Amino acid sequence: MFEDITLNHWTWLVIALVLAVFELIAPGVVFLWLAIAAAITAAVSFVTPELGYTFHLAVFAILAVIVTWAGKRYVKQHPIISDNETLNKRSQQLVGREVSLIEAIENGEGRAKIGDSPWRVHGPDLPVGTRVKITSVDGATLNVEAI
Repeated sequence: MFEDITLNHWTWLVIALVLAVFELIAPGVVFLWLAIAAAITAAVSFVTPELGYTFHLAVFAILAVIVTWAGKRYVKQHPIISDNETLNKRSQQLVGREVSLIEAIENGEGRAKIGDSPWRVHGPDLPVGTRVKITSVDGATLNVEAI
């Protein structure tokens, strides 16, 4: 049934390219390691074409585990340092901002409008329209204090 299967070095290069494209589309660094493993398997396949597809599949499987483990370890030991710590943390960017309440804070809960979105706020009981300052963020709730 599988006698006609051929996975030569070109096939592995195409697989590596497809996995690299998936990495560009999907969030996170997952397919990168598999693409690297496929590229290395292409080199092994080029050097040892006579060993067949089962050997090359085994090489890919082993390399995928090793490269993924090594890549994750590297990224953990060398984190990406940004000059803007809150770049992808929209709620953290709001700390220090002054806004008006669109819903009174009663029993510690209310709402404030930021841009065109209402946000849940937590703070002392205050009437609608009060200007408040965002002091911290707890999940999707903004902690505020009266100005």
